[in-house]
Amino acid sequence: MRLGLLALASVAFVAAGCGGSSSSSSSTSASTTGGDKAFVVLVTDIGQLNDHGFNQLAYAGLKKAQRELGIKGAVYQSPASSDYIPNLTQAARKGADLVISVGFDQATSIAKVAKQFPKTDFAIIDVDWNDLTGKPKNVEGLIFREQEAGYLVGYLAGLVEKQKGGQNTIGSVGGQKQPPVDRYIAGYQAGAAAADPGVKFLNGYSQEWVDQAKCKTLALNQISQGANIVFQVAGGCGLGALDAAKQENVWGIGVDADQAYIGKHVLTSAMKRVDTSVYATIKQVLDGTFKGGGNAVFSLQNDGVALGKVSPQVPKSDVAKVRQIAKNIAAGKIADIPTEVK
Repeated sequence: MRLGLLALASVAFVAAGCGGSSSSSSSTSASTTGGDKAFVVLVTDIGQLNDHGFNQLAYAGLKKAQRELGIKGAVYQSPASSDYIPNLTQAARKGADLVISVGFDQATSIAKVAKQFPKTDFAIIDVDWNDLTGKPKNVEGLIFREQEAGYLVGYLAGLVEKQKGGQNTIGSVGGQKQPPVDRYIAGYQAGAAAADPGVKFLNGYSQEWVDQAKCKTLALNQISQGANIVFQVAGGCGLGALDAAKQENVWGIGVDADQAYIGKHVLTSAMKRVDTSVYATIKQVLDGTFKGGGNAVFSLQNDGVALGKVSPQVPKSDVAKVRQIAKNIAAGKIADIPTEVK
């Protein structure tokens, strides 16, 4: 039976002013809910808030801080990379106590703006502080061990493929070849090979975070070459890869958020708790413990990454095996998981 077309759930955001900004080319979504303990601005990447994953999770972390910590928050959306510096600059000039950049692509921009506003605290998701130009002391890198979550979904994929017998092939669709993307994919391949040493890998990059058609085409090509499982690591674009999996009646694996809600064809998801990192960083600012000039690292050990909901079609014995693998990684019994795709 064909699974049909993918129906994506729409997400309603309660922030006000989601249209274009009259003062710049960026789209600004501002929320004034909460108290005046601190003013925090979130600057999205070009995926924006409707990516059903990365940016949406960051927004969820900000909203939780507004509810629970009494802060004032705002979101500046970035339809294009040219909006990064204007948005970061505007946030600092408006007196933000903390400005959070969402994503690897903002590294150059935040390094420039942080230098111009040394009294403002900045944080950037998915960028190692050591890699920032000039290493600004008022910036903290929020980085994740995506390879650990990738290993878990890969191990599950390997178990599923091994049960099929014969020539087993799995695929992955990345957005751009960036360190956080490749950490996911390298872990995925290592985990799958550990569960099924004979598995074959197909991998490609869309060079795109938004256009779902490009990721769908890549996934369909991999499926035509025998891929029975496709792991999407491409943000909003990657939803197209999951659409391809549904269309061709194969398994898809989600990324960042738990994307099981998309459909029964989602085997599981490699979760990155961006919401947790945003909330924790805001709390540091309120507590007076924020320290720029370094990184905060999120892993299985501190619940910074995780395995999403697993399809009920997977045998409970296989789920138990993957859960044990997760415990072994958190305990350091499985180390040196690859972080680069060869």
